Amino acid sequence: MEIKLLVDAGEMKPSPALSQKIGPLGLNLGKIISEVNKATAPFKGIKVPVILDINTRTKEFTIKVGTPPTSELLKKEFSLEKGSPQPDKIKVANAAMEQIIKIAKMKEQDMIVNDFKNAVKSVVGSCNSMGILIEGKEPKVVMEEIEKGVYDDLIKARKDTPSKEKLERLAAEFELIKKKQEGLVKELGKKTEEKPAKTQTAE
Repeated sequence: MEIKLLVDAGEMKPSPALSQKIGPLGLNLGKIISEVNKATAPFKGIKVPVILDINTRTKEFTIKVGTPPTSELLKKEFSLEKGSPQPDKIKVANAAMEQIIKIAKMKEQDMIVNDFKNAVKSVVGSCNSMGILIEGKEPKVVMEEIEKGVYDDLIKARKDTPSKEKLERLAAEFELIKKKQEGLVKELGKKTEEKPAKTQTAE
């Protein structure tokens, strides 16, 4: 039988829900947690899907580790806690196309796509919903450029490591963008703080 889980990579811990699934099968929960943590260690810091394939007769099991959701991989790549609360207005990162290709390579096998270019486009779509710029541009613009073949050489070569100079340039560009949107971020923070107060007044 198969048990599907979504776990904190390398840091899976016992939980009542897990005990309910594993307990009745007479398996060693500690051993399962140890083995899952070992298998998911390369993705530490993000959540990953795991399938436990259990032989109920022999009590033996195998672990299949899936790739994390694209959003989790993007958060790890750019050291983000979460995506943007307003993706169209507030940007949280400025990616190099090579970084998008890197994530597309990790996700390609899990995607229902017929070629690698479409895998890249899928990651670009996730950037759009998270407020991540690519090469200093809106993901929608980059999507159009991909269609026109602007990044064909990079995509065909599957180049996934941007130069140090490029990363420094994109980081400098993003610092300017962050300064421009500081007021909007503060305004959004104020609105978030005011909401509970308004609720209390209404009561």
